[in-house]
Parts: sequence; structure tokens; C-alpha cells
Amino acid sequence: MRTGLIGVKVGNSSFYSEDGIVTPITLVKVEECIVSAIKTKDKDGYFAVQLVSIDKESKDRRINKAQKKLFSKINITPKKVVKEFRVIEENLLELGSSIKADHFEKNQKIDVTSISIGKGFAGPMKRHNFGGLRASHGVSVSHRSHGSTGNCQDPGRVFKGKKMAGHMGNKRVTKQNLKIVDVDLNNNLLAIKGSIPGKKNTTVFIKDAIKGKN
Repeated sequence: MRTGLIGVKVGNSSFYSEDGIVTPITLVKVEECIVSAIKTKDKDGYFAVQLVSIDKESKDRRINKAQKKLFSKINITPKKVVKEFRVIEENLLELGSSIKADHFEKNQKIDVTSISIGKGFAGPMKRHNFGGLRASHGVSVSHRSHGSTGNCQDPGRVFKGKKMAGHMGNKRVTKQNLKIVDVDLNNNLLAIKGSIPGKKNTTVFIKDAIKGKN
């Protein structure tokens, strides 16, 4: 188990292989990731590598004392994203070292985590793919409702987790076993097959696939 990377979703495109096969891809720009802290089992109880990435805008350079100490220790400008990745002892990195897109290889399987697109308040048909009520014969004004949600007098309540209308999207989502189609080292871009959660300019976290075999 080794460290992952911090990137930014650029958008969607198409990749043409040498055989002329077209593959839909998502482009992710991997900003320079710098090791800002190292966690060890003796001191912290586990092994991990803390990375910082993506420069803060000039108007938003205000940081607290803890952040100031963190960035001054490795002598870099304030960063917007701080992320910790669990690793094994053999894969610990040196403080201040830099990681770029060449951390991953072509055809490698990865897991991508980010915040999905928020879609506001949605009904059960859109949010959970419900079929809705009958279009006629007794149903009035409630064709797209979810119908009954409760039970009889016992237990007399709606169970937690019941699929109902509510806030849709804007959640932390991980897509597993995605394949890297191409790696552009000149522009620090990863071409990932398929789609990943989030909209353009969303911060994404990429790491080696837990379940998939390369």
C-alpha cells in the first residue's frame, strides 16, 4: 500500500487508440504533491504520508498558526488541500519530496474519490429511480410520490435510511477499478477511462485500486 495523489478534474474527452478505437475519458490534472508530514507507528500509531497540493489564491492566503508551521517547515507557499494517505512502512517518503503524474502508469487500475455534483432537493423517482404511482384510476395529484413509508402501530415509525425525497448529490463518492488510459508527463495529466464524480475543477484523490488487479 503506497500513497495516492491529489488532482483536479479538468473535464471529459475522447481517447483514440492506435487501432482506431474511441474511449470516453476524464482528464485529471495532477498538481505537484509535496510531502508535508510523515506519520509513524511509534509516534502516531500508524504509518501514513501527508500531502499538500494546489496553491491558494493570493486573496485567500490567510492561514492559522498550525498551517503556518506546517508550510514553513518545508518552505513552500500555502496550499489549499491537505490529504493523508495510509501506507506501509516500506513506502514512507522523505519530508519535502515531490510527487507528480508519473506516480501512476498506463493501464493501471485506480480508485478515485471526490464530491459528486449537487442536484438539490429531488423526488423519489429521480433520486432513487422509483416507478411512481398509477397514471390514472384513483391517483390524484400524487403521481410522482413515493407512497406509504411507515408501518402499522408496531413499530409505528419510519425506519432510518428509508428511500425518500431529499437532497440529491453533493456527497463523497469513490469509484473503484478505473483504468488509466494514458499519462501525459509534460502536462501532468491522467486520462482515466469513463467518468469520475464531481464537476469541472473538483478536487479528486487518486490511489491504487484496492480490489482490482492490474
